[in-house]
Amino acid sequence: MSTSKKRSYNSESRQAQSHETKNRILASAKMLFESKGFEKVTIEEIAREAQVSAASIYSIFQSKRGVLLGLMDEALPPEQHAALVEQGKKEKCPHKRLEITATISRQLYDAEKAQLIFLQGASILDPVFKGLEIERERRRYQRQKETVETMANEKAFTDNLSISKVRDILWAFTGRDFYRMLVVERGWSSDEYEKWLAQLLIQVLLFKSPPSLDDLQRNN
Repeated sequence: MSTSKKRSYNSESRQAQSHETKNRILASAKMLFESKGFEKVTIEEIAREAQVSAASIYSIFQSKRGVLLGLMDEALPPEQHAALVEQGKKEKCPHKRLEITATISRQLYDAEKAQLIFLQGASILDPVFKGLEIERERRRYQRQKETVETMANEKAFTDNLSISKVRDILWAFTGRDFYRMLVVERGWSSDEYEKWLAQLLIQVLLFKSPPSLDDLQRNN
């Protein structure tokens, strides 16, 4: 085996081992958080359960808060999220693009609700969670920038809204609060939430929404 091939093989092997270690840590942390609560679990306990050193956890995640962020990021499989984002980039119709945005929100929050059930209850008020939410919301706001700028260049938005206002509205309407209030607290189905969100974004942000299927049926 040549030196370059050996280096490539070793690099791939290390990456696979690192990925497996990360997944084992996240699985162990999730189990412990669910059984004991986030506040009562230590890095050392996670390390024992995952059969790794505490130093390895600190190296990958920096802190217990970082482990929680890793769990939240892994709630929706990255390849599934990336596929939807790519679909949105390729879509030329602004209405369809906002429908895909609503789908991304729905799938993300559905996945979080299923995976992070231990966040329910009083512990959500802990400052750790508040700080984590602020950090995630900043990232989400930045990730939406490309979509908004692309659609603005296509003159898709209503004239009375600046790009900054569009970004603020899109960020607010696709946030977790609406999902929590409607799906978790009021019992809407995820399908109802997704359809409502798509219609809301289209009506508020675009010049004119296309006729819905119900409208077309009524007119025939």
